[in-house]
Amino acid sequence: MRDAEILVGYDGSTDATVALRWALEEARHTGQPVRLAYVFEWLTVAGWVGPGVTPGVWPDETARRQVEDLVGKAAADATATHPGLTITSDVYDGPPALVLQERSAEAGMLVLGSRGHGGFGGLLAGSTAVSVAAHAHCPVVVVRDGTGGAPDGPVAVGVDGSGPSLVALGFAAERAARRQMPLRVLHAWTPGPAAAAGVPDERAAVEQALEPWRRTFPQLSVTVDLISGSPAAMLIGASRSAQSVVVGSRGRGGLAGMLLGSVSQQVIQHANCPVAVVRER
Repeated sequence: MRDAEILVGYDGSTDATVALRWALEEARHTGQPVRLAYVFEWLTVAGWVGPGVTPGVWPDETARRQVEDLVGKAAADATATHPGLTITSDVYDGPPALVLQERSAEAGMLVLGSRGHGGFGGLLAGSTAVSVAAHAHCPVVVVRDGTGGAPDGPVAVGVDGSGPSLVALGFAAERAARRQMPLRVLHAWTPGPAAAAGVPDERAAVEQALEPWRRTFPQLSVTVDLISGSPAAMLIGASRSAQSVVVGSRGRGGLAGMLLGSVSQQVIQHANCPVAVVRER
């Protein structure tokens, strides 16, 4: 799906504008088309309003035209600054998280700001971003305002041997190779005498997972770091010097029914750079 479009959730908010800027930079390297998606949720007035009176809805058609103008202008401005890219826009009806999840089935990547106009000030990542990252059919990149990442830093990826983390490793390796960036592979382990004795085995397992990607991208610069402590703390720490952080949707510690693990959620909330959450299609 690398040639499929980059879908950007756009609502005119500051975080959405930051997400669009990130997506355009990504498309500049990959040549992928970019589509801005504004999801327009109609809210019906609840309750009985009297005989012969239809329930009201908000926003009205005037508001919808304003939304179409907003997202259309954003696409036109992006086309003007990136003339080599194909940039389109659409307005969709329905609950934002559900619509974006459905649209992600045809996308190569979905890029979101961490909070839109509906976000609460104290919430670092809004419910839409977390929900979409859990359910989307393609990799989801969450970009928070003020966390653009280190331009010359590595693509950092957390690997714990779980299926989602190995999918994340492949995504990270391909992205780093395409952008000619170094790849930093991180694996957390628990300190202690027994754990210390098993470190060589832990490193061997990571190297084994890396081996096909080293063959595929022989020019890729790779470092492997085994770090003691919490996986979330490890990845958040790595985000301070990374261009982006890649995580699987769930790791070894995730509950079977939990689509987005606690580590992924913590990294989305607190990372100092854009975060890509990858799960199998």
